[in-house]
Amino acid sequence: MSLTEKGKISRIISVDTGGTFTDFLFFENGHLRSLKIPSTPADPAEAVLGGVNTLLGKTSDNYILLHGTTVSTNTVLERTGARVKLVTNSGFEDIIEIGRQNRPQLYELVGHRLPPLVSRDDRQGIQGRIGPNGEIIEQLDADDLRQLPQCLEDAESIAIVLLHSYANPEHEAQVEVSISSLNIPISMSAKLLPEYREYERTSTTVTNAYVAPKMLAYLTRLERESQAERVNLMGSNGGSLPVKRAALEPVHTLLSGPAGGVVGALSWSKRAGHDHIISFDMGGTSTDVSLCPGNPTHTTEFEIGGQAVAVPVIDIHTVGSGGGSLARIDPGGALRVGPQSAGADPGPICYGKGGEGVTVTDAHVWLGHLPTDGLLDGSTSLEREAIKPHLQHIATSLNCGLEEAAQGILKIADSTMERALRVISVEKGYDPADFSLVAFGGAGGLHAASLTERLGAAKAIVPPLPGLLSAYGILSADITREASKTVLIPSSRTQAQEDIDTIFLELEKAITNEMESEGIDRGNLTLKRWVEARYAGQSFELRVPGSSWISNFHALHEERYGYQHTGQSVLAVTLRSVASAPGPEFELNPLKECSTSPKNTFTTVFLDGQWTKVKRFERESLSPGYELSGPLVITEYSSTIWVPPDYDVIVDQWGNLHLYRVQ
Repeated sequence: MSLTEKGKISRIISVDTGGTFTDFLFFENGHLRSLKIPSTPADPAEAVLGGVNTLLGKTSDNYILLHGTTVSTNTVLERTGARVKLVTNSGFEDIIEIGRQNRPQLYELVGHRLPPLVSRDDRQGIQGRIGPNGEIIEQLDADDLRQLPQCLEDAESIAIVLLHSYANPEHEAQVEVSISSLNIPISMSAKLLPEYREYERTSTTVTNAYVAPKMLAYLTRLERESQAERVNLMGSNGGSLPVKRAALEPVHTLLSGPAGGVVGALSWSKRAGHDHIISFDMGGTSTDVSLCPGNPTHTTEFEIGGQAVAVPVIDIHTVGSGGGSLARIDPGGALRVGPQSAGADPGPICYGKGGEGVTVTDAHVWLGHLPTDGLLDGSTSLEREAIKPHLQHIATSLNCGLEEAAQGILKIADSTMERALRVISVEKGYDPADFSLVAFGGAGGLHAASLTERLGAAKAIVPPLPGLLSAYGILSADITREASKTVLIPSSRTQAQEDIDTIFLELEKAITNEMESEGIDRGNLTLKRWVEARYAGQSFELRVPGSSWISNFHALHEERYGYQHTGQSVLAVTLRSVASAPGPEFELNPLKECSTSPKNTFTTVFLDGQWTKVKRFERESLSPGYELSGPLVITEYSSTIWVPPDYDVIVDQWGNLHLYRVQ
């Protein structure tokens, strides 16, 4: 694949760290090179730096590094973060534990929740109070402030969350000054999330503090040893952010890699003429799905590892079903697949690294969907025979043949992923028939056809380099900065719009100044205004564009819930300003058409109860306009596509593969 460079950046490396592989795209002199190497979960930086050195060789200067990381995500999920101490108002130390009193297990008599990231003994209450309008009801106690450094000296990270600091940050600023001599990371809610709802603000700030030391160490090492001219991190909202901000506010990177996948999927599908898509990213450990009705959908109602995080993220639903998901027989004798994964080490049995649990990838290899020389252009040979004794154990337990057991594993994995796809589409009132399924990730192409049929989607699209699409999204993402403020202004208030415009101008001034300080030209910035609003008495908001926000809210409320109250006042709860600057600019060259039919070989696949020879194509040999009929296998460097019978494949001018079910 070749690219024509439009900007002045000559060399860029984009890296996406996954559970099994770390993916690289290297842009140099108008061309893209790709690389996949095994991840190093014990130290993710080893894989990143190793891949960078492989791509650059001895010329490691004058390049930009763009990175989607799982460090913050895994830190929360694995509970390996810092010891956090929380400073809050006296009497409100337990907000983070009380939460919303939701019942995660609705029908259990005694439910259970994961404990907070900060223990009860590490929550420090202080005297002082600010009211909801920003008025100071009680000043901070001077003795409390003097004693704070001693109380917090054994902390590894500190979170400051005081009541109503979104309306007046003065007390939080005083606390920050009083403990600044400790020289440890401080997360202050008034800077991180100046929005109301105490529990969400507290949980978000504590989560940020929990991952901050590990992310700071990781990014400091990465910036130093990579010798990159600039390092940017992929943010959970679909835009990239400078490394310094990512180190201070790592909570914005919790969906770093998956967000890059959504951006990349939408970018390729728009070139193919489809902007209503469902992104389907099936990797080694999990599957991430997201609905994009023209643009990525965002949410601030996000939870990870039992912790509420209220920063804006692309609305992504994740399930523990990937190529490395392990199959097992449960105590009741039923076949289960996932969420446990073989990961990068030892990985699936067919990788030959000592794995003993049968995975989804092993099932594909056994059935012939994934040829033994089909991984990474044949550079890694897969060991099919090593799968047999372990698959036999499952087959014996189910009283069936080896092929039937492998097919059962794939059907259960498909069912898990189908449920995830329905959560983000059917359960939100969208008809999958109006959307195309964009399948990517190392294993996405193996399940694209089956899930398109199960879901009832219009078709499936497999973009070029599907196993590295998250890295492509990271490469092409805009640089973004968001600022928000809770205002609680009813539309019925006199001069409500003037007050809102004034606050928007303040937010925009702050974020444009910050982005300018990071070296971004103000003339390249695009500003967007959003209002999160609701009717009086409601406990949830809808996010609408800032222009004509009242009429926009009425219309969206009717679309979402079937009714509107046009005569009722609308409450503007939170104002959100988003500034974006274009990332690296690329112009893709359409593929050249070729009148010669692509050459093919043959491979053996278990189909309709028997082993059958089917055609096998190398994706690089497919030119625009080709139409192929299944069953067939298409192999490439980063992924393999299985096209079952009754499916046709059409190649478009950009190299996308369109999979249609034959009517």
